[in-house]
Amino acid sequence: MNTLSIRDLCCLFCCPPLPSRIAAKLAFLPPEPTYTLNVVDSLTPVNGTIDQKSSPTKTHLVDANKSVRYTIAFSEKAEWQHSQSDIAKLEPYFVTTARHNRIACLHITCTSDPKYYILFSHGNAVDLGQMASFFIILGTRLQCNIISYDYSGYGASQGKASEKNMYADIEATFYSIKQRYNISPSKIILYGQSIGTVPTIDLASRHNECCIACILHSPLTSGMRVAFPDTKRTWCCDAFPSIDKIHRIRSTVLIIHGTEDDVIDVSHGFALYNRIHIQHQIEPLWLDGAGHNDIEAHGQYVERLLRLIDVDIPHISLKKEQQTLIVPPVQPTLASTLIIPASTANGTN
Repeated sequence: MNTLSIRDLCCLFCCPPLPSRIAAKLAFLPPEPTYTLNVVDSLTPVNGTIDQKSSPTKTHLVDANKSVRYTIAFSEKAEWQHSQSDIAKLEPYFVTTARHNRIACLHITCTSDPKYYILFSHGNAVDLGQMASFFIILGTRLQCNIISYDYSGYGASQGKASEKNMYADIEATFYSIKQRYNISPSKIILYGQSIGTVPTIDLASRHNECCIACILHSPLTSGMRVAFPDTKRTWCCDAFPSIDKIHRIRSTVLIIHGTEDDVIDVSHGFALYNRIHIQHQIEPLWLDGAGHNDIEAHGQYVERLLRLIDVDIPHISLKKEQQTLIVPPVQPTLASTLIIPASTANGTN
C-alpha cells in the first residue's frame, strides 16, 4: 500500500475523490465465497442470493428471528479443520441492515456456559467459511461464544463492500444479538481485526453502552495514513477515520499489534492507544517480532485475551460498582439564600 505509482495515484483519487471510492480501492478484497447457507427443510442454497422461502424484511429487527433455520456447507477453500459433528456448533442466520443489504451471520456455540459473547469483525480477503475453524478454537480457549458476520459483498452477504455498508453491517448484527439471543451489552465484547477494527470502533464510539470491552487487533488509524504514512491529519477524502472516533469509546479498550507489521505499521496502534480516554486504557500487547497475519501464533496472544476476560474486566467492573455506591451528600439550599447571577437571569452567558 505504501508504494503506489503515479498511475495508481491518479486512479485512486479520481474525481470526485469520495471516501467510499478510496476505501473500496485501498481496502476491500472480497474472496470467492467459501461456503453456502442452506434452508434446513429444503436445502435451497443461499450464496449471496435470496431464497424463495425467506425473502428479506425491511429491518434487521424482524429479519433476526428464528423462524427460518439454515445450515452451512463449506467448500474446499474454507479449509474446515473440524469434524462434521462440530458443524452443529454453528448457527447461521441472516439480518437485513438499515441500508437494505441482507448479510450472513454466524453464531458459534463453543461452550454451554459462556463468560462473554464476542462480536467478531474479521479481516480483509476472508469470509465466514475461512474463519469458522479459528472461531471454534478461539472461543473454546477463551470459554466464550462467538458471533461474526460477513460484510456486504463478502461470502453469502448481499450488496457491495463499502465503508457505510460496513458500519450498517455491524450495527445490524449487534441488534440481532440482543434480539435473537437476549444478550445484555454487559456480556458482549467487540473484537475487530485489521479492517474489522473500523466498524468495531465506529459502533463503540456511537453507542456508549454496547459492550463491556473492545479488542482492536492490528488496527488502523485511517485509510490515508495507511497508504501515505506521512499523513498527519484527516482529510475530507479520507476513509476509515478511526483516529477521530476512538476517544469517544466508553468501554475498556485492548490494543494488540505486531511490531513487525508491514501492512498496518505498529505506529497506528500507538497512535490509537494514545487517543483512548485514560479511564478506559488498559495494558496493550505489542507483540515483538509479530507481523500482520501471525499474531494468533504467539502464545502471548491468548494469554493477554484471557487476562482481559478473567482479570481486567472483573476488576474494572468492580471499580465501577464501588464508584456508583459512593454518592456525595447533597447540600440543601434554602430558597431565601439562593442567589441567581444577573447574567443568568437575563438569559445571557
